[in-house]
Amino acid sequence: MPAPVLADLLDPTTTALVTQECQGGVIGPQAGLPLLAEEARREAVPNIVALLSAARTAGVTVVHCLIQRRPDGRGSNTNARLFAAGKSFTADLTPGGPGASVIPELGQQDSDLVLTRTHGVGPMTGTDLDAVLRNLNITTIVGVGVSVNVAITNFVMDAVNRGYQFVLPRDAVAGYPREYADTVIDNTLSLLATVTTTSDVAATWRGFTAT
Repeated sequence: MPAPVLADLLDPTTTALVTQECQGGVIGPQAGLPLLAEEARREAVPNIVALLSAARTAGVTVVHCLIQRRPDGRGSNTNARLFAAGKSFTADLTPGGPGASVIPELGQQDSDLVLTRTHGVGPMTGTDLDAVLRNLNITTIVGVGVSVNVAITNFVMDAVNRGYQFVLPRDAVAGYPREYADTVIDNTLSLLATVTTTSDVAATWRGFTAT
């Protein structure tokens, strides 16, 4: 089956660029997993910045999805090893703090939507993302951020289960180690999402603004 044509998927009026956990406590100075943060900042973050610029120019909806955690942990998950390990992280995900805020490089704008969650391993079920996107008549999600290990993979599956087209710029997501992330993209996510690159998505949006 041939891959969908990006121009058919990325109409700015029905597409949202959604960043996942691009925040201080995950990939910024307060990162609890420094190796993941280093990998994300090596390639994914610059490409996310480029995608945000192209999206805003084309009039694409931008949504930032963040994880937050109260200092006392109330309301957050405790039912998996990941959450137990999180208690030992140095990251401060206190609501409103720098660890639970969009990293400055992304240049958050007033037109951007910001959704937060206190539980779960992905943005589609832990926030109002599904309802918000449906209210905006969004049918395609361009998902970027971290991590391919857990949240991005969960995000793709949840979105596809809800009927969205999912476009995954592989150089704008990160996981650790990188070789593992590439394997997941090639062998699992490519069966569910349209895997592409930052340059191809940005060029497609520039094509819409040129017409």
